[in-house]
Amino acid sequence: MAGHTFMSVTRLPLEELAGWHEDPETGNIHHRSGRFFTVEGLDVRRPGWAVEAWTQPIINQPEAGILGILLKRVGGVPHLLMQAKNEPGNVDGPQLSPTVQATRSNYTGVHRGRQVPYLDFFREPRGRVLADVRQSEQGAWFYRKRNRNMVVEVGEEVAAAEGFRWLPLRQVRDLLSVDDLVNMDARTVLACLPLQDGAVGGDEFGAMLARSRDPRADAAHGVHEILSWLSGVRSTVDIQARPLPLNRLRRWHRSGGRISHESGRFFDVVGVRVEAHGREVNRWTQPMIEPVGTGLVAFLVRPIRGVLHAMVHARVEPGYTDVVELAPTVQCTPGNYDHLPAPARPPLLAQVLDAPPERIRFDTVLSEEGGRFYHARNRYLVVETDEDPLPGHPAFRWLALHQLDALLRHSYYLNVQARSLNACLHSLAGALDRPVSGGVR
Repeated sequence: MAGHTFMSVTRLPLEELAGWHEDPETGNIHHRSGRFFTVEGLDVRRPGWAVEAWTQPIINQPEAGILGILLKRVGGVPHLLMQAKNEPGNVDGPQLSPTVQATRSNYTGVHRGRQVPYLDFFREPRGRVLADVRQSEQGAWFYRKRNRNMVVEVGEEVAAAEGFRWLPLRQVRDLLSVDDLVNMDARTVLACLPLQDGAVGGDEFGAMLARSRDPRADAAHGVHEILSWLSGVRSTVDIQARPLPLNRLRRWHRSGGRISHESGRFFDVVGVRVEAHGREVNRWTQPMIEPVGTGLVAFLVRPIRGVLHAMVHARVEPGYTDVVELAPTVQCTPGNYDHLPAPARPPLLAQVLDAPPERIRFDTVLSEEGGRFYHARNRYLVVETDEDPLPGHPAFRWLALHQLDALLRHSYYLNVQARSLNACLHSLAGALDRPVSGGVR
């Protein structure tokens, strides 16, 4: 499946990126076409928080792309048309990607390259639309970025082109347990796909997980209560995020062909040169965000009246369109907090890191968006607990799994990390009778 792809990625100083220019007044980095994206500065202020103000680089990509998967049924079994796609930021070559994964600049031909295969199935959907919702991406690195997440079921025979393959949905979900294999864009679309099969593992936890996907199952909080809580948080949170010239960032320095924080933490802005075969264009250069360290993304889950619930966090990030989205219980890069006092560290970080092995239901390192981020990886964890470690905390709530599914039919409720974890939870239903190997218990 991946034999048609080849990609060579070479580090390049930001000053040597062909087709990219630094604005002489602001220092912002933009493409000569005026399209794709820009690297800008952001000034963030959060009065009353442990860290009340900071500045940072951020990617501004105002156009909405398409992330789409074609689905067909073979003998009643749902199959997905998946692509082996290489991105310059991938850790180890091609990853399993959606049928279509394209920015608006790409699919409208700004790069003057080849057409995006299968695009017509999604621009004016040909088939039965199972999912079609706009979702955000990383609010710490993107400024108000969103993509259209789609699943279209086809009845006609659609041939798999070179680099594509029809795979059973169950198999795609199982592959989430393999490090760096299913890319972020595929995970977010999988999360938005309504439940298609009811495979259940061979233990009590698997049966409970399947029951918890039933919309008729009980829940600790009603959906109207959840929506009212989130609206209240969004209405009262005090955060100001405004554009700032890249050359006016505090504590960030441009040297050695990159932009870095003076502490050595967080991330760098770097440049790369790419030579590729099997892509719309064969060579290009671009800036990318390179995080420092591997992140941690974790759900605490527990049964409430026999229904599995996940603890979500109403999280503020400066790049969100609607200020706050529901995030996993813990979402951070631990090394970014080791210099801060305990109150400034994420709640429950220690509990997740110190979880006994028998409580860990999922544990896999997965890559983030390889088109904009260089070697960005997070350890995704699902940890079972018997108690509520933060009873009454105003920023956390327990949601039944079917409520997570319901919210994903709407825009800007679950952030991209929570969507990835929800896809991983779906994968557990058919995998619990296997021993731990690369991430699934």
